[in-house]
Amino acid sequence: MKDKVEGLFKEMDDYDLVEVYGKWLNELKSRRMIRTNNVVGELGEYLAIKYYQDTAGLPKLQAAPTGTQNIDAISINGDRYSIKSTTGNITGVFYGFNDPEREELDKQKFEYVILVSFNKDFTLNAIYELEWEGFIKYKRWHKRMRAWNLSITKDLINSSRIIYQKSNQ
Repeated sequence: MKDKVEGLFKEMDDYDLVEVYGKWLNELKSRRMIRTNNVVGELGEYLAIKYYQDTAGLPKLQAAPTGTQNIDAISINGDRYSIKSTTGNITGVFYGFNDPEREELDKQKFEYVILVSFNKDFTLNAIYELEWEGFIKYKRWHKRMRAWNLSITKDLINSSRIIYQKSNQ
C-alpha cells in the first residue's frame, strides 16, 4: 500500500499534491482522529489513548472533554494524563504552571505525562509515561513561550515507563 501511495504522489502535479493535504486532514477529522489542524499533537493524543485502550495491562483511557485545562485523557480510575507529542526531542509547552522566579510549588495538575515520539515520516517511534514527580524533575523553562516543556533525553527515558518503542529492525 505504502509503495502504491508514494507512486501516486510522484504522478501528481504540485497543485494536486497540495490538495491531498486538505483531503487527508478532512479524513482524519471525519474519523475523529483529530479535531483541529494540530496534526502532531492531535494524532499523538489519539494514538496514545488508542494504544492504552488496546493494550492489556495498561489503564483504559478516554479523551478529556474539549477545553479541559492541563489534561488530555482520564483513566477509568480517575488518573489524569497530559499528552505531549513531538517529531523531535522537545515537547510542546505546558501552560498554567508557576514561573521559575516564584518559589511556591505547583499544585499537581495531573498524575502522568504521556510522551508520544514520532519519526520525521509520522510513524510512531515511542510512547513514554512519566509520573508527576518526573515531570517536576525534568521540566525546563521556555523563556519565549513563558511556559515549561520537556526534553526527551536518555535520562528522562530511563526514568519513564516505556509503553511502546519501535524495534530497530
